Amino acid sequence: MATASTQQRSTTPAGEASVAATSGARATGHLKEVPESKALRERIRAAAVGLAARLDKSRPPARHEMEAHARSVLVSLGVAEAYLGWTMVALASAFWHDQVAAIPHNRRLLLLPQCLRDEEACQGEINEVGLVCRSCGVCSLSSLRAEAERRGYKVLMAEGSPAVMKIILGGHADALLGVACLDVLENTLDKILLSGIPCMAVPLLGSGCRNTSADEDWIRRMIDTPHRPARLQTRTYLNLMRCAARMFEPDELERLAPRTRGGHWLAETDGEGLDAIEPIACTEAIAYDFLAGGGKHARPFITLAVHDALTGDGGTLVDATWHAANVPDAVKRIALAIEAFHKASLVHDDIEDDDSLRYGKLALHQKYGAPTAINVGDYLIGLGYRLVTGQREALGVGVVGDILATFASAHTKLCEGQGAELVWRDARDKRLAPLDALAIYALKTGPAFEAALLAGIHLAGPVEPYRDVVAKFSRHFGVAYQILNDLEDWQDTEPESRRRGADVLGGRPTMLWALAMQRLAEKQRRELESLLGVSKHDKDRIARADELYQQADAYHQAAALISKHHARARAVADRLDNEPLHRLLYFLADAILDRRPLSVSES
Repeated sequence: MATASTQQRSTTPAGEASVAATSGARATGHLKEVPESKALRERIRAAAVGLAARLDKSRPPARHEMEAHARSVLVSLGVAEAYLGWTMVALASAFWHDQVAAIPHNRRLLLLPQCLRDEEACQGEINEVGLVCRSCGVCSLSSLRAEAERRGYKVLMAEGSPAVMKIILGGHADALLGVACLDVLENTLDKILLSGIPCMAVPLLGSGCRNTSADEDWIRRMIDTPHRPARLQTRTYLNLMRCAARMFEPDELERLAPRTRGGHWLAETDGEGLDAIEPIACTEAIAYDFLAGGGKHARPFITLAVHDALTGDGGTLVDATWHAANVPDAVKRIALAIEAFHKASLVHDDIEDDDSLRYGKLALHQKYGAPTAINVGDYLIGLGYRLVTGQREALGVGVVGDILATFASAHTKLCEGQGAELVWRDARDKRLAPLDALAIYALKTGPAFEAALLAGIHLAGPVEPYRDVVAKFSRHFGVAYQILNDLEDWQDTEPESRRRGADVLGGRPTMLWALAMQRLAEKQRRELESLLGVSKHDKDRIARADELYQQADAYHQAAALISKHHARARAVADRLDNEPLHRLLYFLADAILDRRPLSVSES
């Protein structure tokens, strides 16, 4: 297929530093100094505004692109690289300024940090959502909140709260303005930016968690951003993300996949749980609660987005006339089926790995016992196939048959990959080679994403023109995605749902393990083997495994592999001559893979 033009896909203005897909951008954890003087901050900010004015606004920049642009700003000013993180925030805010201005004030969400308050004098209380301000007037938070609320803003005094994405995906706000330290901005807002949500931020002047300060005149100017129509429009996947999330809200889930046993949501049983439900309806009740109970819904989003890309690309426009009702129910049900299959695999994985938590709650086998959990997982598989076969009239027998064949192939490959992992876990020989780990990853993760992509194509038209590209993209994407999960397993990034070093605790084969086995001396290999499969969370053993991984340079080598497969996924996408689908594959690669843990670099 023809390659799209370089001009069409470049966001780098002439004369600026080039942005290569293979950049393998270094982590910026050590590059988050705040410019010490207001004058220097103003200089950097002005340069960022000037560069942002020359960038292509048709799509959000990827993280590695934003980093390259920020570096060019610092080089042009002769300023230290230590301010890279701060400059990236200034550049991102300048990039999105006009798009934020296009959003009415009452559709904007302002995040203010609790650490700006005077802890000793503050009369507010902190709950699970954030700070409940009493407007006592002893700090600037109350006046900033009042100023924003006068204009119609929704205001949340919290940092990195899960409530943020719930508000955004729930359709309650269309732009995000934030004040936080650079760590929070990089870890939280970075995840939001690539979705195409207009977003601006003012960094705090320090990284402490108590009694911090900020350039309050900049915060007030940000709040004062007037409402006016945008001259340029940046395409966004927010509409389609919201559509995917909406499918798993109780009322919409009941509409798209009506229960057959007439059960109830477990939350509606006044605490009685399964005792309040007829035994024959219990499996359905647990399955529906689990299906609606959490997750990023990445796979259903992919199917919806591919279908949209091949049927007009209307869902990526910032257009008040676009609505989730534009997506046919048959398409939504196929996307829903993909999530049912995914959730089934999670139930079974949690049993096989004896994981305690899922989505911050007890895993199903911990709550109901392994036999019930296995049965619920099997039910979810059946529900997925029921949803697909139920679309014969809407989609035609041929399309439904093709989708079923796609899902069946992905399902068997997933089981083969998981089976290989289980065999390795029970074997005496733990000398896993990197190529063996790649083979397992290619089966465990890639086929599920491939099925989500192919399902969207099947729903829109012929699949053959795209099959080879999708297969190769999914393989690279899936491998990089799984290695990224390996790294995050050692980062404590999601303490509510995982334990640090869970791969070693569970005796699971990973790329980190394979790289360490390849690079360590024999004595250290035997020591690492002795740490595998610890029956409880032994901090000393986990710490020693961490030391051995560092000694083998496994973290850096794994990060380099992520960059390699990320670049290869983008290179495969370049073979597409369909611009909307090409843009979507780039978005998936950048949004999901270009987020290496900040403490891991590739130097």
